[in-house]
Amino acid sequence: MHQDVGQGCIVVLTGAGISKESGIDTFRDEDGLWSKFDLEEVATIEAWHRDKRKVLDFYNQGLTWFQGANIRPNAAHEALARLEREWPGEVLVVTQNIDLLHEGAGSKNVLHMHGQAGKIRCMVCETIIDSDMRLDVETLCPHCGARGQLRPHVVWFGEMPLRMDEIYAALDRCRLFMSVGTSGMVYPAAGFVQHVRQRVPRAHTVELNLEPSDGHSLFQERIYGPATEVVPAYIEKVLTGG
Repeated sequence: MHQDVGQGCIVVLTGAGISKESGIDTFRDEDGLWSKFDLEEVATIEAWHRDKRKVLDFYNQGLTWFQGANIRPNAAHEALARLEREWPGEVLVVTQNIDLLHEGAGSKNVLHMHGQAGKIRCMVCETIIDSDMRLDVETLCPHCGARGQLRPHVVWFGEMPLRMDEIYAALDRCRLFMSVGTSGMVYPAAGFVQHVRQRVPRAHTVELNLEPSDGHSLFQERIYGPATEVVPAYIEKVLTGG
């Protein structure tokens, strides 16, 4: 591992690959969710305005993907929680995933840039509510009373990801940037490594993935294999200075 990390800030970007071994399908694999559903019909703001019922039916079905009894944090999630506990500096997990497996493993400093399961949002008053309730076109917002305006608190395609100011501020001060289980196909997350290379030249960048991402050549260090194997091993190196 790069020796200039010291006790500096570590930013970890995680994608669907880290949760696949916990039983959650990735979206872009050959047999992933977008091979079974047309994203233009269920995961865009245009789809919401065109057919709310269809979008909400997809959301209601999707709740089961994240709530099964078999869906638990795996060794990769647990290793990142250990990193946060034991690293003397700041550790921030920036996840593209809407599941709560990082929190379930014990991570506390987590930013969900694409929203998260277990939350809904009103399109009228913009109140965010902690809830796993099933939604339909007749559901009333408990805050403002608007009918049929509650939506999942997730970022649909074409919408701006959340918490971007905080994320870029952390990238600008990081000394180690780790990308775990990401395809490198979805921006702005796919551009984070380039941002770090340009803005923080002393920072070390590493990709931990099942296979090379689209942007793998931008990383100074690349390690490939199942997340439950490569992430705990790398965290051990970071914490022991190996």
